[in-house]
Amino acid sequence: MKRPKLKKASKRVSCSKRYKIQKKVREHVRKLRKEANKKGVRKRPKKDLGVPSSAPFKEEVLREAELRRLQIDEETEKKKQAKKEARAKKKEMLSKATEPKAKKTRQDVVENQAENLPVPDKSSKPYLCSELNKVIDASDVLIEVLDARDPLGCRCPQLEEAVLQREGSKKLLFVLNKIDLVPQENVEKWIQCLQLEYPVVAFKASTQIKDKTVQARKRRIVASNEVLDRSRAAACFGNGCLTELLTSFAANKATEASLKVGVVGFPNVGKSSLINSMKGTLECNVGVRRGITKSMQEVHILKSVTLIDSPGVVASPSNAPASLALRSLQVEQGQETVLEAVRTLLKQCDHSQIILQYNVPDFRNSLEFLMFFAKKRGYLQKGGVPNTVQAATAFLADLTGAKISYHCKVPENPRLPAYMSDAVVTEMQNGWDLNILKTGNEETLKGVKFPSQACSIGFISKGPTAGLLNVINSPEEKPGATERVVEQNQKPVQSTGEAINTEEPEKAQKPPARVPFQAVPIDMGLSADDAYDFNTDFN
Repeated sequence: MKRPKLKKASKRVSCSKRYKIQKKVREHVRKLRKEANKKGVRKRPKKDLGVPSSAPFKEEVLREAELRRLQIDEETEKKKQAKKEARAKKKEMLSKATEPKAKKTRQDVVENQAENLPVPDKSSKPYLCSELNKVIDASDVLIEVLDARDPLGCRCPQLEEAVLQREGSKKLLFVLNKIDLVPQENVEKWIQCLQLEYPVVAFKASTQIKDKTVQARKRRIVASNEVLDRSRAAACFGNGCLTELLTSFAANKATEASLKVGVVGFPNVGKSSLINSMKGTLECNVGVRRGITKSMQEVHILKSVTLIDSPGVVASPSNAPASLALRSLQVEQGQETVLEAVRTLLKQCDHSQIILQYNVPDFRNSLEFLMFFAKKRGYLQKGGVPNTVQAATAFLADLTGAKISYHCKVPENPRLPAYMSDAVVTEMQNGWDLNILKTGNEETLKGVKFPSQACSIGFISKGPTAGLLNVINSPEEKPGATERVVEQNQKPVQSTGEAINTEEPEKAQKPPARVPFQAVPIDMGLSADDAYDFNTDFN
């Protein structure tokens, strides 16, 4: 009963009523227990006592248990995601079915008009290849941007051969970008190696150009390079040399039209950042995510020089998995998971230098490294479980972005490609002021702050990356796409939820209900005799 002057009624009851409620609850619980006993339902599950401290190889057993638990968590997460997508599709279908008739008729009219004028998909391979061909045709000079950490892997033989075969005697120029992430000795060796074929400009783009007012603000600052901090990311090196080189080449042209310079290369090598650095303002969109540029864009830096930004070269599926993980957009398009890309790239990196760079304990495989890396960065899920997907995304962003320093060895005896000859090399060198190029590269190497050799990770390059200039010539399927990428020196282990059936690939088997016990693949060189057999009976 609610008493006067009180906002809520009292929840207190008499003792007799409370005792009756407790008695009814006890009877109900007793009834449920009897029914469970009749059905044969077990009581409480036995508690896991864990691994005793006296057991041999306790740490290895705990690691294997943690890996199995992570596999189960990944499966449940995939199932949840699939259910969410199914619910979203169902909701969308219901919303379409319940739309008013007038709205449907208007949409039908718009769709019929759109059928007559089809809108191209800017993320499709044919569109990207057509835009790249437009840039090649419209340019007098092509600048191929190379990542200084792996210059050979950033080269596209199909692109270079297409430039040499086009009409109009087009020139090709190399720009070695991101030199501040490579030891100085390695940069100098790569410049000497690449200069045997084409002129090379050392470059370090600015990564802190945020808007179009930066140039105006810079004019108010003292125009002395000694005042500015050269180690900051805002500093740009090599733009003066490249601008002077292009200006002198444009002055020697017979025509009075402005020099069209196309900037080409694979995704995330720094094409748009190079254009922004030379212009001094934010003209092209840039970011850590690969494949931001979708179409060609002209930027006038001088009256006589116009730069043309282009989308990244589409990598051929026939390349090695490591080349595809760095140069293609398979992860962004959902064709490959981040975990598979990291597993592939870790094999190309020096094991000990990865441990020192990220300050993690010694690991045996990629999954164990991602667990340590996630705990180090604080990428944890509910219950303190390491978020390996977030850790893999961060690691891949470090490799493709401008954070981690790694370098590749320069070939000792470089040879000219099949499409190159001494006459072509001489023709590519003609027209350029090599004195300006040499002086500018020396000034750039003096100004940039390079990392030491010990702080840079050794990386094994897979050589030039094949690109696609025409989608018709692309292979239909990637060789070995249905095979799992397995750790080195190990047999393929079928993970839970994946069915490997070579005879009938169309029929996918159902995942097992329970996760079987599996040994973790070890990459530390242990032989089969050193492995401990847990099935040994000690009596």
